[in-house]
Amino acid sequence: MSRRPPIEQAQERLRHELSPGQQPLAELDLDEVWLRFVRFGSQRFDTANAPDADGLLCQYGTHTFEGPPAFTLDFARQFEVNDASGEHDHYIQLHCELRYEPAPQLRALGHFESWFFHDTDDELDRWVDGLGLHEFWTIVRNFHPTEIRVYQEQV
Repeated sequence: MSRRPPIEQAQERLRHELSPGQQPLAELDLDEVWLRFVRFGSQRFDTANAPDADGLLCQYGTHTFEGPPAFTLDFARQFEVNDASGEHDHYIQLHCELRYEPAPQLRALGHFESWFFHDTDDELDRWVDGLGLHEFWTIVRNFHPTEIRVYQEQV
């Protein structure tokens, strides 16, 4: 039996990591949200024994999912969920989404995504350090999010 917490506790743990009685979520800046998300991403959960069962995603782009266009920077964690026979059933994605007014500088960034998976040959620190070299951080830091949302979905 695994000593890791079940994935059903992941959303509560992310919310706790993002707002552990210190600053309200809406007052956090990009660097603080990223630091706390990476700390959450380093915590392991009881997942399937597969190389893509526990992944982290950093993605951005300008979208019109709900209402007017918004530049969205999304930090997500994806867990594979298997059925009773051990076969893939679905994924659970837990998002920490920062939304911004779609300023021309943000729109000009286009779209981007980068994945990291636990239980592969990659290392979390190397992925985080590699992402830190991307130009988008410098640009996005000049803006304050209009909204920070944490939500979970099944895909």
